[in-house]
Amino acid sequence: MFKKIPHTYVIIFSLIVLAAIATCVVPAGEFQRVDKATSSGKIINQIVPNTFHYTDSSFQTWQIMSAFFKGFQKAPAIIAFILILGGAFWILNETKAIDMGVQSFLKKSSSLEKFKIFRLIGVNNLIIILIMTMFSIFGAVFGMSEETIAFVAIFVPLSISMGYDSITGVCMCFLAAGLGFAGCILNPFTLGIAQDIAGIKMFSGIEYRCVIWLIITSIGIAFVLHYANKIKKNPQSSIMYEQDEFWRKNKQSSNDLKPIKASKSCWITFFITTLIQIIFSIYVFNISSFSHSFLLPIITILYIVVGSLMLRKSMQMYSLTILIFTIIYLVVGVIGFDWGFDEIASLFFFMAIISGCALNKSASEIAKLFIAGCKDILSAALVVGLASGIIVILEDGKIIDTLLYSVSNSIQGSGKVGAISMMYGFQTLLNAIITSGTAKAAMLMPMFREISNIVGLSLQSTVTAFHIGDGFTNLITPTSGVLIAVLGVAKIPYAKWIKFSWKFIVCMVVLGWLLLLPTILFKLPAF
Repeated sequence: MFKKIPHTYVIIFSLIVLAAIATCVVPAGEFQRVDKATSSGKIINQIVPNTFHYTDSSFQTWQIMSAFFKGFQKAPAIIAFILILGGAFWILNETKAIDMGVQSFLKKSSSLEKFKIFRLIGVNNLIIILIMTMFSIFGAVFGMSEETIAFVAIFVPLSISMGYDSITGVCMCFLAAGLGFAGCILNPFTLGIAQDIAGIKMFSGIEYRCVIWLIITSIGIAFVLHYANKIKKNPQSSIMYEQDEFWRKNKQSSNDLKPIKASKSCWITFFITTLIQIIFSIYVFNISSFSHSFLLPIITILYIVVGSLMLRKSMQMYSLTILIFTIIYLVVGVIGFDWGFDEIASLFFFMAIISGCALNKSASEIAKLFIAGCKDILSAALVVGLASGIIVILEDGKIIDTLLYSVSNSIQGSGKVGAISMMYGFQTLLNAIITSGTAKAAMLMPMFREISNIVGLSLQSTVTAFHIGDGFTNLITPTSGVLIAVLGVAKIPYAKWIKFSWKFIVCMVVLGWLLLLPTILFKLPAF
């Protein structure tokens, strides 16, 4: 298996062809849908149960050739975000800030080896555990997904410098966030909306969900630690050994890095960005609730203190400060102000400009560097457009609702264990086609709610089946724009990611089903 690995484009185009064939076999059908506001005020397009009807078939034939184009139309936000991110990090990499930051971090962490407890655990093991736990919490609490794309450019070089491979770097942030997403303690985009549609108290049942999160995250970390230590002992055993030569060359060139004194342009950039943050803090404080806006002045003060200290060290350390505070604003913006692609892309575009200014580059030079970064990441953007074509074919062929209707009929004739198993299984499979948790909640939960009432199944159990099933296949499906973007940034071919992860994903899917059984067999709080 996987002896001859096809190109990523070939794999995804083959799936487009299979989707088109399915539209010629599966009858077309539709549910009625209505726009409904959730308790949080979000408007979702929700299925109306018992309104399914068959429609005229819409065979997808020549549309196979237009799927690429329509895929770009379907996912413009993430494609634009990838290009902006590529340009921004290309400019940042010119400063060698990440390389110097990784060097400094590893020197400081290696000093911990003098303590016996750290020698026993292993400093590198501890780093992986802490980073993965943090990102798993982010995934469980606010549904971190797209945001991990930016972190890949940080953790892949770190992973290579620690003696691992690019896959380990991706696992530290992307895989960890995905596992947390499945564990789903407080995620408003899946758990919150699903519970709202089901008619149960939002975020109730948190006690058992914490247990689910802990089990899933612990097993995920153990898997990554086992893999990482195997690669450390024998780097050539990595399926990415040849491709990772790109990162190893960067590491070798960074070993000879010398600190560059911060120029006048760095100080000017520092004062301008400080002024912008002060104005932004005042503006947001006047229009927002105090609960989150008070963080902005604190961040600004920290930036002034840290930035002025790093400027005295070197240009690279100041550029690293720019990156760190960009990430801080990203996290605060997503959690506190519901930022989406528009705001996050703007944030990284701003980072690109000020990084270029810190490098003392002219406007034209910054533009050329940005374009070079976009070219470097273009293949990942193209794959996102192609992968979105799979969904376009299935939607235009009008067969998704037919599949939903067939499954809902099958579930109604089963008992509690059968019902929860079929719901979970179907959600897991559907998640490989439609990765948006909000969209699937609007599609599935109205029907799952009705079926649960018929078979006497707890609605809390139903919601749990939904959110666990909404997590794992996001980590492997080619229709996930985030996965494709992450692999593009890490320069990992999609087929090699499948080779690495498929057994683990299958095991996690089985584990997810096992974690559902206690919600039926035992009396749990809020279940």
